[in-house]
This record gives sequence, structure tokens and C-alpha cells, in this order.
Amino acid sequence: MNDIFKNIDKDRIPKHIAVIMDGNGRWAKKNGLLRAIGHKKGVNSVRAVVQASVELGLSVLTLYAFSTENWSRPKAEVNALMELLVSSLNKELSTFQKNNIQLFTIGEKDTLPNNCRKKLDLVIKETSENNGLKLVIALSYSSKAEIINSIKNIAQKVADKTIKVDDINEAYFSNELYTSDYPDPDLLIRTSGEYRISNFLLWQIAYAELYFSPKLWPDFKKTDFLDAIIEYQSRERRFGKTSEQIKN
Repeated sequence: MNDIFKNIDKDRIPKHIAVIMDGNGRWAKKNGLLRAIGHKKGVNSVRAVVQASVELGLSVLTLYAFSTENWSRPKAEVNALMELLVSSLNKELSTFQKNNIQLFTIGEKDTLPNNCRKKLDLVIKETSENNGLKLVIALSYSSKAEIINSIKNIAQKVADKTIKVDDINEAYFSNELYTSDYPDPDLLIRTSGEYRISNFLLWQIAYAELYFSPKLWPDFKKTDFLDAIIEYQSRERRFGKTSEQIKN
């Protein structure tokens, strides 16, 4: 583990890493277990990634936990996920406080069960004074819906004549998104060998580096997370410029 940390340039740590945690169900099926067991096993990977983020001094970690599309899954699985959310928050609050982690959520929180909303609100309030890692959990989240809601909000402001059409630019639009308080992700990680974005932070990842791991989420360890950062640091981020311009 220490050897891998030595290979990381502490001066080039991404400010914001986003993770699509995929493969819990397939892990369970592969091991002859219920899907709910796969989700519980995946919590260990969450802990590992969060701990690594704290140790590296990462500013923001966003985890894609539950999409709006996930509501269409079997009711028993959805209920198990919601129960797991509440139990995990109960268990992890002391860890958040110990590690100076501040919890946030993005998504349509109002669609979550009442007990989930209450627990989230409590943990968010309890960690609000912490100033270390910002841990952002995407729950009942849809990037398309986020963008449409932002467009509606801006259109209403134009209709109300509180802003002019010419006031709208990329920065203004970004400030209307759920993620307005965070920098855009530098690195997006997806597990399970799938090569798609799945309606996650579509606007925000315009210039993010993409890293796809073949490992199912419950098998994704701290070392795998660090490997993704090492790969990120080996890439040249040009933002539309040439290599020569970047070097100069």
C-alpha cells in the first residue's frame, strides 16, 4: 500500500473525483448471493475509497449511489438499498466526524423515503462544521433532469426580467446546477467493465479524465482507487490546446 502512495504526486492530486459504483448485483450473482448482499458488500469499497480520499487530501468525492432510473428496479431491492443507506449513515457518522468529512447530497432528495431524508438531513447538519473532504452522494439523481431543471429556472428568471438572455453563459449555467458549490470533476471512475456514463454529471465532466476499471464494485479496493489516480497523473490534460502550448 505504501509503495503505491509513493508513486502518487501529492502536488497533482485531483481536486474532485467522481465515481460510478457499478457491479454490486453482478458480484452477488457471480457468488450465488442475493443482490442485497452485493450492495452491503459494496459498502466496504465505499469506506476504502473515502479513507483513501481523506489520506490524499482530496477536496471533493462524489459517489453515484442511486439514479432516478434505479426506482424501476424490484421493490424489494429498492427497499433494501434505502435501508442500507440509513444503516450506513448511522454507522459512519462517527467516522465522518473523526476524519473531518462534510456530507452533501445531489439529486431529487424529496423522492426518497421519509426516514432516509431525515437521516440524511441529520448527518448533513452534524457534519456541517467539518472542513475536510466534501463527500457528495448522488441520490435519486439524473443529470438530464438536473440540466432541464436548470434551464427552467433560468427561463423563469428571463421571463421575470431578473436577468437578460445575454447574461447567460457557461459560468452562469454551472451556477444553476446541483454542483454549483464544487469544482467540476477532474477524474471520473467507473467500475465493472462498463464503458458508459449512465446519465451522471453530463455537463460537469466535459473535460474530466475517464477511467474504467474491470473490477466489480465490491472488489474495488483502496489500491484500485490509487491506481486510477496514478493513471490520471500520467495523462496530459490539454483542454483543447496542443501539447506544445501546455508545456510552454
